[in-house]
Amino acid sequence: MRTLRYGIGGVGLALMGLGAWLTAGEPEPLGVLVWLAGALVLHDGILAPLVLGVGLLLVGRSRRGLLRGASVVAGSVLLVTLPLLVRPGAPANPSVLPLPYGRNLAIVLAAVAVVTGVLYLVRRRRDVPPR
Repeated sequence: MRTLRYGIGGVGLALMGLGAWLTAGEPEPLGVLVWLAGALVLHDGILAPLVLGVGLLLVGRSRRGLLRGASVVAGSVLLVTLPLLVRPGAPANPSVLPLPYGRNLAIVLAAVAVVTGVLYLVRRRRDVPPR
């Protein structure tokens, strides 16, 4: 187990070194570092506490894992789409946002909710003993 741990740690350090080397080669490395700091703040300051809060709300509920999975999928889709929705002004290239992202986000979130509801009903029905 120790060998595996050191091996994974070594690969992680090598990838961190590669990332630092590639960042140093960027024309504006400060912009990359600001973006990385923003991602860290977004994850540790907003996303992780939100996921923990939802997890605390789901404690003791049946099908807790199903609801957690749906929350993770919906949150991931929302985080990927949100920068496209809140970006100020029109994009310089009209092909950047050729689709209505707000409507499509609503459709995907509705699909996640419907699939979660169907899975909940199927699992609930499966667990009910026949009369």
